[in-house]
Amino acid sequence: MLKKKKKRVVIGMSGGVDSAVAAALLLKQGYDVTGVFMQFWFPQGVTYGENRCCSLESFNQAKEVADNLGIKIHKLNVGKEFKAKIVDEFISDYAALKTPNPCVSCNKFIKFDLFLKKSLTLFDADYIATGHYAQVKKVGRKFKLLRGKDENKDQSYFLYNLDQNALKHVLFPLGKYNKPQIRKIAKKMNMAIHAKKDSQEICFVGKSHSSFLSRYLNLKPGKIVDENGKEIGKHNGLQLYTVGQRKGIGLAGGPWFVTGIDKTRNLLIVTNDPEKSKIFSPALQCHKLNWVAGEPKFPFKCQAQIRYRSKPEKCKVTKVKDEIFVEFIKPQRAVAAGQSIVFYKKQEVIGGGVIK
Repeated sequence: MLKKKKKRVVIGMSGGVDSAVAAALLLKQGYDVTGVFMQFWFPQGVTYGENRCCSLESFNQAKEVADNLGIKIHKLNVGKEFKAKIVDEFISDYAALKTPNPCVSCNKFIKFDLFLKKSLTLFDADYIATGHYAQVKKVGRKFKLLRGKDENKDQSYFLYNLDQNALKHVLFPLGKYNKPQIRKIAKKMNMAIHAKKDSQEICFVGKSHSSFLSRYLNLKPGKIVDENGKEIGKHNGLQLYTVGQRKGIGLAGGPWFVTGIDKTRNLLIVTNDPEKSKIFSPALQCHKLNWVAGEPKFPFKCQAQIRYRSKPEKCKVTKVKDEIFVEFIKPQRAVAAGQSIVFYKKQEVIGGGVIK
């Protein structure tokens, strides 16, 4: 009797605890597992915090895990594509006074497109896997993208661009776990990285967001005014600020919040009374939509998140010609052009897009 061939999974390993435990769980489930360490693009001279992905230290940590698990690990240089699709677009969006989400773009163009294609061709993989906290469920002939069990770590917001072709080749081993459980598993397996801190910064930006942008943008200082037009300070360039921002404005007597950006007059508009300001919006328009399991019938009601850590809010989604309009039951604070809006029905990601 022929022995059944194991399904091959290529897992993206970053040197962190999540991808390490994900690899271990896949082995336990009987898969043929291979690790891949992706090398992105980073500018010279930028100061980075600890635990940066793609560093030599992170690769060595990923290799140590792979060696202990008895699996191979390969380096995959995606720097050229990462620079063009993620970094350059990040800079151009800020130049246009938008607030992009590079993690969403990285998942769309690098991890679940380029990495997926390379894994299927170079390694003859059946699936790819990552350490994301999310779930995939097949219902009939469709694949659904669901929130991860851990409400605090759920990363489904960043994954709304996955389509059916990607989802049929994707495994999220951590979807049914919470972070404390993952650290406990890592410690039980004597992984040296079991207590390694999560990376908090955008991987290529470094410790100072404004310093990074200052390298690439032509910044023009100007006036900071309140909502009545009274000058109360100076800004360092409109591209360094976003609607809803509180930190880094540099004004006394606060806290102050950015409520508007006037590109024509080079004015940064702020308030110290956000509850009575223009910082709240009852509706928004979005584009660059992706519907995970196919476009729904319009109009429809659901919940939506306008940023990663925001609370899902009830809304109505309407389509007029090719334009998508979203009306909220409760006005939303600090709606920022360039950020992603993600639509949910209970735990399922319906789709999402970019706020105009």
